[in-house]
Amino acid sequence: MILREAARKVSTLYDEALAPFGINIAQFSLLRRIERLQPVSMTDLARNAQLDRSTIGRNIRVLERIELVQSGHGDVDQRETMITLSARGVEMLNKAGPIWEDCQSEMEARLGPVKITALQDILRSL
Repeated sequence: MILREAARKVSTLYDEALAPFGINIAQFSLLRRIERLQPVSMTDLARNAQLDRSTIGRNIRVLERIELVQSGHGDVDQRETMITLSARGVEMLNKAGPIWEDCQSEMEARLGPVKITALQDILRSL
């Protein structure tokens, strides 16, 4: 219960900061992951994000609708859907990235070095 409330508070902070861009923290994180891995198959993206493929598929469809990612068939396996950032997705990350960084800095300032270290220790133990 405590972890769920903490996660909700953190998500809310990021979601509010990213709202002017029309995306939330989950979408931003998925865009960043795609940026690092692209071109990436839906299967590999799901594995990397530790989510099931159907969840990734739903999220990718939303990002496609708002023209932040593109999908197509793989070169090696035509059955596999490959995901890349669109030009608009790259632009979104360039604009929203500094806002995300500001949120990170704000979170670190709020918690301070002792609590940040404790949080890192907790996350490592999960």
